[in-house]
Amino acid sequence: MPRKFKKVAKTKRGVPKKYVKGSKNKRKTESEIIKTRKLYKAGKLTPAMMDKISKQRSKSAKKKNRKKKTSKKKIRRR
Repeated sequence: MPRKFKKVAKTKRGVPKKYVKGSKNKRKTESEIIKTRKLYKAGKLTPAMMDKISKQRSKSAKKKNRKKKTSKKKIRRR
């Protein structure tokens, strides 16, 4: 019996929307995902290519602004 997966919202080209949601250039990311998918299915994806793709994806992600945490002084109660 084949596995059944939940239906998810996809882009026009068939990539799940959550995969491209946080990207700066959504179309480029979508193309890269499709290209990687083809290489993986053909068995031509090398570890070096995987590393390159990983770096590329982290570079294209939007950076989140983090607030600096202020240290609170502990109040001693007597």
